[in-house]
Amino acid sequence: MAVGACLAVWSMQATAGPVMQRVQSEAVVKVCIWPDYYGVTYRHPRTQELGGIDIELAAELGRDLKAKVEFVESSFPTLIDDLTHDRCDVAMFAIGILPQRAEKLAFTQPYLRSDIYGVTTKSNAVVKQWSDIDKPGVMVAVQSGTFMEPAMAQSLKKATMVTVKLPATRERELMAGRVDVFMTDYPYSRRLLDNADWARLIEPPQPFFVLPYAYAVKPGDEAWLTVMDAFVSRIKRDGRLKAAASHHGLDAIVVR
Repeated sequence: MAVGACLAVWSMQATAGPVMQRVQSEAVVKVCIWPDYYGVTYRHPRTQELGGIDIELAAELGRDLKAKVEFVESSFPTLIDDLTHDRCDVAMFAIGILPQRAEKLAFTQPYLRSDIYGVTTKSNAVVKQWSDIDKPGVMVAVQSGTFMEPAMAQSLKKATMVTVKLPATRERELMAGRVDVFMTDYPYSRRLLDNADWARLIEPPQPFFVLPYAYAVKPGDEAWLTVMDAFVSRIKRDGRLKAAASHHGLDAIVVR
């Protein structure tokens, strides 16, 4: 090993916090994912294979750290507990940087950003455009724990918000006629447009609630946050982020 490389390894070991020390000693990095996040961290229902931008980039993280990647199933409602109780070392499933999350977690620099979109059925006569959403009698679904929940709770004045909790899904509520529209982000909207011929996308006429997405870690370990933030800087610089986004149809929301 070259002298410079030796010094770099020694420096990383000397300044490593508890998470990095464990990753180095066990050669394993535990990555929290939400396996129902199409284009990001999605488990195909037929093949059970994981795919998406953050599955691809987690593999790159493992290569950079010379560690095996161990995926841990998580969700937005359980995200904070999963990280703070050390079930995983980092959450890599496009975590929106919300104030209430920032109070409990530490975030890398953003790598994606998304606005909020509506999804309804092509046959729905109640919601045909964005201005139809916030009207009396309209039932608007949001997934529990997602950033759409606080955003729509704050913005809706006349419509009724329906919070959908797993194992129930927004799609099921919509198809059953219990809601008129559900709110989602850019990656999840791709799932519906790619796979559901009944779905109609409702786009806001102007930016509505654009939120940056980042990777999240347990607070208090600045060395590990620095490692993860350096990883994001690297994948932006060397083209791996751009390539992974292109593979999964997310070019439009990459933060460069």
